[in-house]
Amino acid sequence: MAFLTSSWLMGTGSWWRGAPLAVLALVLSCGGPDPAPPAPAPPAPANTFTNPLLPVGADPWVAQRDGYYYYMHTAYNDLRIWKTAKMSDLAYAASTIAWRPPASGPASGNLWAPELYFFDGKWYIYYSAGPEGSDLGRQRTWVLENASPDPTQGTWTNKGRIFNPTEDFWAIDGTVLEQNGNRYFIWSGHNGQDGVQRLYISKMSNPWTLEGPRVELSHPEYSWETVGPPYVNEGPEILKHADKTFLVYSASFCGTDDYSLGLLTTSATADPMLPASWHKSDKPVFSKNAGSRAYAPGHNGFFVSKDGTENWLVYHANANPGEGCFDERSPRMQKFTWNADGTPNFGSPVPINTPLVKPSGE
Repeated sequence: MAFLTSSWLMGTGSWWRGAPLAVLALVLSCGGPDPAPPAPAPPAPANTFTNPLLPVGADPWVAQRDGYYYYMHTAYNDLRIWKTAKMSDLAYAASTIAWRPPASGPASGNLWAPELYFFDGKWYIYYSAGPEGSDLGRQRTWVLENASPDPTQGTWTNKGRIFNPTEDFWAIDGTVLEQNGNRYFIWSGHNGQDGVQRLYISKMSNPWTLEGPRVELSHPEYSWETVGPPYVNEGPEILKHADKTFLVYSASFCGTDDYSLGLLTTSATADPMLPASWHKSDKPVFSKNAGSRAYAPGHNGFFVSKDGTENWLVYHANANPGEGCFDERSPRMQKFTWNADGTPNFGSPVPINTPLVKPSGE
C-alpha cells in the first residue's frame, strides 16, 4: 500500500472522512522532529552496490524481458517506468512517464502500486487509483495496455477498471497469477462490512476483465498480522519454485514498524480458487531489522539475475523507526535462497549503505 500522507487515513470505515480539515491538519503535523536521514553510502568496490537503490520509492515492482529490467514504484501523481540492463544500476537509469491521469474523475489521483506485465504480445499496467484528494476510501484498480515491444515507448490505452460487478468494494494492489493455463487476479480489498483488508482472487477472462466469483484467500488473524489498526493483508505477489506456487503478502498496518511479509503456499497444479488449496504460514517470512535500518519492510517483488542463477527480492522499508507510510520509504534488494522443503528463505533485511555483491551476470 502507498500513501502520500499518513496511511491510517485509508478507508477503513473511516472516521476521518467527516473530520474537520483543522483536525486532519493537526493529525498530520504531529510527527515531531524529522528523523535523521540515511547517511551517504561510502565508496564501494566495482562489483558491489548498496541499498537503498533509490532515495525514495514505495511498492517496488520489477518486470524482465529481452535482457532488460523494467522497474516501477508508487509515484502518486503519474506512472513511471525505469529501464535498465542492470538492477544494481537502477539509480543511473532514466524514468519514462507512461501515464498521467485525467485532471478529474474516478482515477485522477492517488496512483499506487503499479505492476507491469507482458501478456499475449502486449504490455499491461495494473494500478490503484481514486479521485484526486484525501478520500482514499474510493480507491479501485485500473488497467492500461500498450502494444509496443518496449513499454517505455508506444501509447498506453486506458482499458478501464478491473472489478467484480457484484462485489465492487475498495480494491488495491492487484497482481496476476498464471496457473493451469488460466490467469487469476489477486488483490487486497474490503468485504463491504468492515475495514479489514483481505486478499481476494478471481479468474480473468482477458487481461482487463474478471469472470465468476471473487474468493477470499486470507485475512489478518495472527498477532504479527494485526498490528494496527487497520488490520491488513495487502501487496500480494506470486513466486514460483519447482512444484510450488507461493503468494507472498504484506501484513499489519504500514504505518507501524511491524509491517512484514507473510506466505501462502499451494501446489503448482492446484486450483487457486479453492481456499483449501492454500496453506498459510503462522509466522512472518521477512520482518524489521533495526540493526540494518530496515523498518516496516514489505510490498515486495521478485526478479532473477542476468545469468538466471540467482533469485532476488526487491522491497521497500524505512530507515528510521516511526516513519510510517510516508515518502521516506525506499526500495532495496537482496538475494534469497530456498529451504529444504522448497519454501523461500528471504533471511533478514540487509544493512543499508553496506556493499553487497551485485546480481550474478552484472
